[in-house]
Amino acid sequence: MTREEKKQVIQDLTTELSEVKNLYLTDIAGLNSAETSALRRLCFKSNVKLSVVKNTLLSKAMEASERDFGDLKSILKGNTSLMFSEVGNVPAKIIKDFRKKSEKPLLKGAFVEESIYIGDNQISALVSLKSKGEVIGEIIGLLQSPINKIISSLKSGDGKLSGILKTLSNKK
Repeated sequence: MTREEKKQVIQDLTTELSEVKNLYLTDIAGLNSAETSALRRLCFKSNVKLSVVKNTLLSKAMEASERDFGDLKSILKGNTSLMFSEVGNVPAKIIKDFRKKSEKPLLKGAFVEESIYIGDNQISALVSLKSKGEVIGEIIGLLQSPINKIISSLKSGDGKLSGILKTLSNKK
């Protein structure tokens, strides 16, 4: 790879890192070609971009971006694959599901919604994360619940109330 090509790769990575909401650093070394293809297909179906990068180029791109990736630079050893996604827990679910058939990919670290997770032991926490959309949906559901109860009791009470009034008016 020439210097110009390296500069272009760093520039492209810097742009991606500046715009990304969720980034997973994984190790997929040791997967055979069939397993790698299956992982790529699974990522594609889940709208996750998977790419393999050189650690030195990724490190320089992290330094050049405006974001603070904290300790993620320290885990750039060995083979590194990047998983970019819009939804924070989707790559973690892909990793967990894929591990039912294989020992890889291993999670090195993740940058999810400005939070940093280091180590493969964080995979369960990342799977259980909820997206902003899911949290907003739950809040709206909780807020609507009391209103729905009031409306349904008023509707059912309307029939009861008119029945009681009819009964009382017939007795006079």
